Amino acid sequence: MKALICGAGIAGLALANRLSVRGVEVVLLERSPVPRTQGYMIDVFGHGYATAEAMGLMPAIQEAAYHLEEAILVDERGRHRASLPMSLLAPSPSLDVMRPDLERVLRESLPTSVDLRFGTTPTAVEDRGGSVWVVLDDGSELDVDLLVGADGLHSTVRRLTFGDESDYVRYLGFHTAAFTFHDQELNEALDGRFLMTDTIGRLLGLYGLRDHRVAGFTIHRSEDPTVPDDPRAALCATYGGMGWVVPQVLRKLPPPSEIYYDQVAQVTLPHWSSGRCVLVGDACFAVSVLAGQGASMAMGGAYVLADQLRRIPSVDQALAGYEKQWRPVVERTQRAGRWSGGFFVPASRASLLARRAVLRAVQLPIIDRVARAAVAGTPSDLIPALHRSESTGEGPAQ
Repeated sequence: MKALICGAGIAGLALANRLSVRGVEVVLLERSPVPRTQGYMIDVFGHGYATAEAMGLMPAIQEAAYHLEEAILVDERGRHRASLPMSLLAPSPSLDVMRPDLERVLRESLPTSVDLRFGTTPTAVEDRGGSVWVVLDDGSELDVDLLVGADGLHSTVRRLTFGDESDYVRYLGFHTAAFTFHDQELNEALDGRFLMTDTIGRLLGLYGLRDHRVAGFTIHRSEDPTVPDDPRAALCATYGGMGWVVPQVLRKLPPPSEIYYDQVAQVTLPHWSSGRCVLVGDACFAVSVLAGQGASMAMGGAYVLADQLRRIPSVDQALAGYEKQWRPVVERTQRAGRWSGGFFVPASRASLLARRAVLRAVQLPIIDRVARAAVAGTPSDLIPALHRSESTGEGPAQ
């Protein structure tokens, strides 16, 4: 079997690993000319943590991870307003790791047989029944048994196969950005803590990294989903009136090309596959940054898809089995993401005060247990069960 995976992000890298170690010939394309350096601090927990363990990646991820215990909300003068244990945002066991570092770990785990090509993307797709013919933007052509779109929220494979993204991308009313910069003084002041502004309509969060770097991320409300041409200017305009250390952060913003900026959205499709083309990760089930589980969902979805292709002789049936197993997990997480926007970015003074009350209540043991269960979702043994069945050698890869 020969598979073409488009997108060398978390989902694409995890899937390339799982298919290749099972004997599938894998070509992995990434539209970016080099590995990406932008991205958030992400929480690997739940399905993502289980997948990392099943893939044997836990030691490498632990080495790259950061230890954050508490998220602190401060007002525009830097005064402490509320605290949130990180174990509520990402229930234990979990790891906090920068997205570029997680992608590096996954990339380094790839078998040497994987044909990884940067700066390449498909321009045309034709499903021929038993295979898929793909034209790339460098003029080359590939005939593969399976085409996988793991190329994110604005997936090219999805557009070529399923149609325009406006039919499937659900804008949630927010813009988001992530960036890093060097600032030793601010790095030391953060002291291993995750600080967020306790403000209306917009949020700026900061945490310290190694080598005196600081990572920042923003979420703000916007009725217009259009992403600005100059994200640096847009951030300065949106956050320019804020106090605390925000002016210092805005002065340190990197060039626009080094800032990740996008709309906050979810993707919903009636089906995740068509013929021998299938989608995985944000391309078909983006849960949004508000849900806080995108990386874990991407890893888990890739693992389930690879497992179905391993154990089921028919590709069509394997793709259907993947969706049947994973869609309920995705839909639960998407519902949580739609709810959480009002909590993380209050729209009014009343909502802001209500959030402070909720965060004080979370400190009570009973409420704390309920809140953790709501974030973590229903416990699932899906990934460990699939891993255990793999150890028995059940079913060949296609």
